[in-house]
Amino acid sequence: MRYLILLPLLTLIFCQAPETQPVETTESEEEALYDYDVEERLQSLEISLPEASQPVANYVNGVQTGSLIFLAGKGPLKADGTYITGKVGVDLTVEQGYEAARLTAINQLAVLKDMLGDLNRVKRIVKVLGMVNAAEDFGDHPEVINGYSDTMVEVFGERGKHARAAIGMGSLPREIAVEIEMIVEVQ
Repeated sequence: MRYLILLPLLTLIFCQAPETQPVETTESEEEALYDYDVEERLQSLEISLPEASQPVANYVNGVQTGSLIFLAGKGPLKADGTYITGKVGVDLTVEQGYEAARLTAINQLAVLKDMLGDLNRVKRIVKVLGMVNAAEDFGDHPEVINGYSDTMVEVFGERGKHARAAIGMGSLPREIAVEIEMIVEVQ
């Protein structure tokens, strides 16, 4: 019985996480994050931003509070005004879902540019919430939302890396394949 009482105490003593110090970046490392023009990066990636789509209900594309912008959820709107629709795992493959998420990233960049005027003002992509219209037994949500995340890192480099959730939904508005929202820190 005495050992059962000591076990939690010993676990607490010997299994504590080591203390960590915050990682500080030097001024030159900080400058390296911003040493290129995002607009030129888009051109080199052959990414052409569409005109920012307007909300279809009583909400706005994004809200800025302090240095953070909270972007409303967007979907994979194509140039012809239609969406990529269907359930990933039923109607669409993981690769098609990835491309839908990539298109959604480009649409969100268009909204961000419309709000900021200059994508070089982006300091950091902070958080992404990716929702996948998926079959009940589908489990590759992260691989689909990678289409979004990979695009943010291609465009913004290290400052495009973000915290993220990739979750499956039984349905999404207008049967779109993905809906993704984002929080961005700006200068």
